[in-house]
Amino acid sequence: MSLLEQWRQEAYNEQAGEKQYQMFWANYFNLEKGFYESLLSTDEVVTGTIPELAEKYNVDTKIMVGILDGINDSLKTPNPIETMDETTLLSLDYDKEKLYYNMVEARAEWLYNLPQWDNLLSAERRKELYKEQKSSTTIVKGKKIGRNDPCPCGSGKKYKKCCGRNA
Repeated sequence: MSLLEQWRQEAYNEQAGEKQYQMFWANYFNLEKGFYESLLSTDEVVTGTIPELAEKYNVDTKIMVGILDGINDSLKTPNPIETMDETTLLSLDYDKEKLYYNMVEARAEWLYNLPQWDNLLSAERRKELYKEQKSSTTIVKGKKIGRNDPCPCGSGKKYKKCCGRNA
């Protein structure tokens, strides 16, 4: 079983009780916040194996695998997380805007509101990315066509006498 499969099996354990499940995720989110506070505080591109990264960010290797699973879509070059093992050299070279956007998408308020973002993206840009992400999931219905309105197909007939006949 791959490291990623092990992580997902533990993280989404259906046999765990509700309280145990909530405690697991509360602990994970706290460690994840510490990871991002550290990562976003430096411009250096961080590389290393899972054990090296786990030691650098003071987390368990399984937690590090979970963090890598979460950040992978925001990296300039995604890591081979499906096949990685403890010797795979990984890179955390992230795209700032994509990372922020993905944090908003994940509704990870504790991450996209970190003060470290102030030094990486302007408040205006963060607001734009926030609105862009939120509007990307909003479904906008077109104006309803009334039966006596001109048909949108351009025939010049009333909708009820043209395309509305089949509806």
